[in-house]
Amino acid sequence: MAALKYAGMDDTDSEDELPPGWEERSTKDGWVYYANHEEMKTQWEHPKTGKKKRCAGALPYGWEQETDDKGQVFYVDHINKRTTYFDPRQAFTVEDMQVKPKRYDGNTTALEILQDCDLSDKVVVITGANSGIGFETARSFALHGAHVILACRNQSRAIKAVSLITDEWRKARVEAMTLDLASLRSVREFAEIFKARKLPLHILVCNAAVCTQPWNLTEDGLETTFQICHLGHFYLVELLQDVLRHSTPARVVVVSSESHRFTDLVDSCGKVEPNLLSPPQKEYWSMLAYNRAKLCNILFSSELHRRMSPHGVTCNALHPGNMMYTSIHRSWWLMTLLFTFARPFTKSMSARSALGFSCAKLQGPLFILKVPPSWCIFSCLFLSPLYWLDTPTEWKTKC
Repeated sequence: MAALKYAGMDDTDSEDELPPGWEERSTKDGWVYYANHEEMKTQWEHPKTGKKKRCAGALPYGWEQETDDKGQVFYVDHINKRTTYFDPRQAFTVEDMQVKPKRYDGNTTALEILQDCDLSDKVVVITGANSGIGFETARSFALHGAHVILACRNQSRAIKAVSLITDEWRKARVEAMTLDLASLRSVREFAEIFKARKLPLHILVCNAAVCTQPWNLTEDGLETTFQICHLGHFYLVELLQDVLRHSTPARVVVVSSESHRFTDLVDSCGKVEPNLLSPPQKEYWSMLAYNRAKLCNILFSSELHRRMSPHGVTCNALHPGNMMYTSIHRSWWLMTLLFTFARPFTKSMSARSALGFSCAKLQGPLFILKVPPSWCIFSCLFLSPLYWLDTPTEWKTKC
């Protein structure tokens, strides 16, 4: 203490408060160091406590790190339209020690899942990304630096979605490409154009879907719900599997549904019945067609993981939550009314899309989100914790 008093370091109330002439700074990657202006020197240890610190987490939302003409780092607050040379992360420094991983629950948002993730070297393709869960997924990936491709049928809506993301962050690398899952020709053209660009593919999110559609056949002669929800994605992955293998580690995320539990694909003899997949008009019921397509998603995801995981490509399927208020219910007024009443009790779109990012970050075998049976009607805001269950083998046994 005598040495501290002699050096003028004992006249502060807090042990973390710096003595006169000292300044706390941070490196570009978040490590804290201390500058002594009187002696013109720097050091990693706090001059009083001797502890090392680092900034906790990434920059706050809306902040960006830039470098001026002299090579000095400064920070831009896009929300409040101001700049500063003070690192805003320094307000949340922690001691240099291992931080326990955060536990995710039903309130976790997409941006929280991706916190601290630098995706600037990743290429992501998301089907049906112009609205709903797909848009929130694309937005969150793009805001973390990924090159995101919105694969959509309606190009005008897709371009508008791209504009919304770039308005939020001008440096976002996001674009739209035409993909109509109701046309196998369109799927093939999309894959050919994508391959011609020689881009890698690290994450493919099979998100696009329709529900409560009236019976209709696609140009390929198949029932619309089955082709859009399952077969189009199946064909897309088949065409892009070589790109995925060359981009390892890579991920395929299939957005399924809890409703797959309310149907099967076998006849009374236990064999798969093709007419159940693409039924004639007299045997068609829109919700049953949707349920069967989502069961196909689960089986496809399981088999794809079995075949591709030895090559460094992991496949995950997820249930994002029931009664989500998106455009998927637009074809039937009764379903729209039901979703409207349920909306205050269900999770936000950002929380729903968080499950996709959990799958994109998982390391290891296939996991399926299972909601407890008593919660089959609503996947509510207070769902905690997430229930991860069912291995591929169990799915095969059950289905």
